[in-house]
Amino acid sequence: MLIAFTGGARSGKSTAASSTAASLDAAVTFIATAEAGDDEMVERIELHRAARPAGWTTIEAPIDVAAAVGRVGAEATIIIDCLSIWVSNRMLEGGAGAGSVDAARAGEITAEARELVACLHGREGVSIVVTNEVGSGVVPATPLGRAYRDVLGSVNQIVVGAADRAYLVVAGKLLELSGPEGGA
Repeated sequence: MLIAFTGGARSGKSTAASSTAASLDAAVTFIATAEAGDDEMVERIELHRAARPAGWTTIEAPIDVAAAVGRVGAEATIIIDCLSIWVSNRMLEGGAGAGSVDAARAGEITAEARELVACLHGREGVSIVVTNEVGSGVVPATPLGRAYRDVLGSVNQIVVGAADRAYLVVAGKLLELSGPEGGA
């Protein structure tokens, strides 16, 4: 089963994902995509770590999330938090993205999102994915910002569209999402 949580920054997505995982009768592996690039991010990461139950395993995977999924036991529950940072990491990998992201890089990232979905659907355990919904605000002022919004929007459609259950999280409240025909 694949469960997706999307929403704005600080909306409660990670809390909802962690609560869902904690309610299941399985070992939990947390796949973290964030990197500590500055002091403020170090502090954020430490707060997230401290909030996780002591028995959970953490794998740091800022670039190759699918490989991290492959290292987790088949019956374990996994949380990937979050796709938004993973997309940013991939877009900026190797110093790319100073101005924009070319179509080839965008295509690589969306192909990796499809591969990730295949990995997640191939598991026995529950997979929980967290991502930000960034397309609801103003049009970004820079080419890189617009490319990020577009690539993340495509990745979100791939992953959330493949989810068995999907939720929009707003101010800590969950709204279940469905497809055009009523399914997730």
